[in-house]
Amino acid sequence: MKDIDNKIAKGAAWMVSFKMIDRGLGLVSTVILARLLVPEDFGLVAMAMILIGALQLLIAFSFDVPLIQNPDAGREQFDTAWTLSVLFAALCGGVLALLAGPAARFYAEPRLELAVYLLALGFAAQGLSNIGPVIFRREMRFDREFKFLLGKRMASLLVTIPLAFWLRNYWALVIGQLTGTFVSVALSYYVSDYRPRFSLKAKVELFHSSKWLIMNNILQFLNGRAAELVIGRLGGAGVLGVYTIASEISTLPTTELVAPINRAAFPGYARVAQEIEALRNSFLNVISMIALFALPAGIGIVSVADLMVPAVLGWKWMSAIPLIQILAIFGVIQALQTNISYIYLATGHLAYVTVVGAIQFVLLLSLLVPGILYWGATGAAWAFLGSVVLMTPVNQFLIARQLQLSTTTFSLRLIRPLAASLLMAAVVFGMKSVFVLKGESAAYLVALLVCVLAGAVVYAVTLYALWRYAGCPQGAERMTFGKIEQLLRKLGLDVNILGG
Repeated sequence: MKDIDNKIAKGAAWMVSFKMIDRGLGLVSTVILARLLVPEDFGLVAMAMILIGALQLLIAFSFDVPLIQNPDAGREQFDTAWTLSVLFAALCGGVLALLAGPAARFYAEPRLELAVYLLALGFAAQGLSNIGPVIFRREMRFDREFKFLLGKRMASLLVTIPLAFWLRNYWALVIGQLTGTFVSVALSYYVSDYRPRFSLKAKVELFHSSKWLIMNNILQFLNGRAAELVIGRLGGAGVLGVYTIASEISTLPTTELVAPINRAAFPGYARVAQEIEALRNSFLNVISMIALFALPAGIGIVSVADLMVPAVLGWKWMSAIPLIQILAIFGVIQALQTNISYIYLATGHLAYVTVVGAIQFVLLLSLLVPGILYWGATGAAWAFLGSVVLMTPVNQFLIARQLQLSTTTFSLRLIRPLAASLLMAAVVFGMKSVFVLKGESAAYLVALLVCVLAGAVVYAVTLYALWRYAGCPQGAERMTFGKIEQLLRKLGLDVNILGG
């Protein structure tokens, strides 16, 4: 079991490293593009991506899940998964092209039609991606997946930003997306020696596992994009653009940072799925790791949002501040619950994921409609926060039954990161009252950097002190501080952080 936990930790380190680089590049890209483009440009592309996201549900069979979960899956299963992906991507690409005109009329946005035609081409091409990189995840070789994912990200970025300087409109986003897709397909064959062949021999086996996964993906789409569908229709491209950027910024360090940890944890869970004690211990270690990053990141965003928006995005985005703060809290709570679904996937309880997703969608919809009608985009943000708060006891009840886990044991893994994060926030709020800001972006940027640095120091010192006071227990903190100690010793510093 310890070997699995170590592999999960190493995999998480690779995936978190990629995500930090990826989201760092994404943040730089968003900042540059926000300065060069206007909210309507982002809103128009968001309209197209909503349509693409809806169609992706038709091919979102998540064939990688049974390939990873089943240790006996071989060429027959891999080739069938690839063949089905090619066929369904081509079909949905054609459907997307047919919907370009109706979508433009629905949103009363004529520019949308040609953009959708181009994105439909990329949609169809994406199905040709090699299935081989899934083997990296199954064998927990995340160093190779790191190189693959980073290459895809860099290709899109190196095209989109120069185009934005040149075109100064939404075409930079569209062409960048299309280029990233083609490069992604090429890289998938470069990084993996596996060469898929056309085959449908295992179609019955794969579809049996995928029927629940399709429903899960539909519910995931509805839970994630329902607000954008309504806002885009009622508020137009400008309002949707503000909401999209607010959502991107607020969830940047929480749900997006936690996703790579979940990605690394799933293959590990699958290997110990039949050993309840080992699975429970692995889950608790992963939750500790998630809390270590998600809590300070999300609470930190809430603390500095009023500095970050004018400093980074500019004054035209000031209406996004309350959205960012509300959605950041949502992101923290959501991040602490997302890993639970991977336990169900690893143990074959796919219906649990579907039931939880359905309950959350009903709650979200009941809050979302009145929220948007009365308070617009801000009401949508409150609806997301309310739904995830109401879902917390449901998730806790189900995972407690699945892993024979008490709520107290689960909560104890969160206490130290939460306490350190709240103290960090208190210090940052206190520091902000000291700064005299007169409307210049540069002044806000300086204040932001100082607050972020001070907050990081306060969090790290407080967390370490609480961990030492608790007797240096095993878990994510020991693992993290141990890595820091190793790094400092490699640099020639004789330190003893672990206290052993």
